[in-house]
Amino acid sequence: MSIIEIIISSFPKLLIPGLLYTIPLTIASFIIGLAIAIIVAIVQIYNIKFFKTLCRLYVWIFRGTPLMVQLFIIFYGLPNVGILIDAVPAAIIAFSLNVGAYASETLRGSILSVPVGQVEACLSVGMTNLQSMYHVIIPQAIKISVPALFNTFISLIKDTSLAANITITEMFMVTQRIVAVTYEPLVLYIEVAFIYLIFCTALTWLQHYVEKKMSFNKEAL
Repeated sequence: MSIIEIIISSFPKLLIPGLLYTIPLTIASFIIGLAIAIIVAIVQIYNIKFFKTLCRLYVWIFRGTPLMVQLFIIFYGLPNVGILIDAVPAAIIAFSLNVGAYASETLRGSILSVPVGQVEACLSVGMTNLQSMYHVIIPQAIKISVPALFNTFISLIKDTSLAANITITEMFMVTQRIVAVTYEPLVLYIEVAFIYLIFCTALTWLQHYVEKKMSFNKEAL
């Protein structure tokens, strides 16, 4: 089989796992991770003593250890203490916790950048701290942190290739299997890199569109 034939025949075999595993895994992990990040950021800002210490410990551990190690601990390590987790949930847990640790610091900085006067205005009209955070502060903080959060999302798409190490048949694992049969590692690894590039480029365009929309809305105000 020629190199051109290998590329043509392998493309759908790589793209389908990307659509069935890589993209859904990325979206699910990012949404859960963002929810974790919001909670962790709020806990630290409001200085809730015991939980603040836990959140700082969580952020310190997950920012200070490799994602690969986190995946291995959750999937291969936890069964030693009787906690069995399937590959896909294990990957989602690891990716979500990792995203949550990084995104929480992004959101914390964004929340702190919102003028204090807005918080005072919310309190003056009878809102509680929680209501002002939910209705006024968090929406603004997310807008401020959109570029950084999109960068985290784009990085997460590439990080999902690590899921191959815990038996998930996403794009990279399928590529490895095809390489084992065709003995064309250079061509196939370039091809899967190209597919990742397509996904990330589409997200970059989406990021630019969202940023332009947001800046248009600001000008309209």
